[in-house]
Amino acid sequence: MKPYFRILLVPVVTTFLLWPALVMAQSPDGTSAVKSSIRVAILNLNAIRQESLVIKDIKAQLAQYRTGFQAEIGKEEEELRKANLVMAKKRTILTPEAFSQERQKFEQRVIAVQNLVQQRKQELRKVQEEAMIKVEIKINEIITAMATKQDIDLILKRSQTIMVDRSLEITKEVLEQLDKVMPKLQITKPGN
Repeated sequence: MKPYFRILLVPVVTTFLLWPALVMAQSPDGTSAVKSSIRVAILNLNAIRQESLVIKDIKAQLAQYRTGFQAEIGKEEEELRKANLVMAKKRTILTPEAFSQERQKFEQRVIAVQNLVQQRKQELRKVQEEAMIKVEIKINEIITAMATKQDIDLILKRSQTIMVDRSLEITKEVLEQLDKVMPKLQITKPGN
């Protein structure tokens, strides 16, 4: 099956599979009642993740920490370069055994710097993930409240649709609400 047919097929099949559950609603007396229409909305999560103030704030904070880490690692690398030059000069002066010991010490320093780089990357990744989880939770709260308030039965991701009536889009409203309730988020300092 060609990929573009799969893309078209997934929302159509999902709609038909979910249709009975969406149309049937329980009345207070336990009998099922048919709902006359289904309110559908479309949400572009990618746009929200790119354009929201809180995401821009998180990216700026991460960039600041990344710059600090790069400066720290740059100093370590410069020290290693200097140590390598000193060691190259000592090669002719030292005995092979003494040079081998110096070389091992140098290699241990190189490994320590490589470990530091990996540690800093992991710390940044962890902090970013924690911040994004907080944002996703807030987005879900906003979407749930909006769906309840506007009596929306089904919200589809924009990426899962092919053609959409712009009146079904709630992206702008969700983005505005997110920017209002969470314009910034102080991320945890990496390494803490």
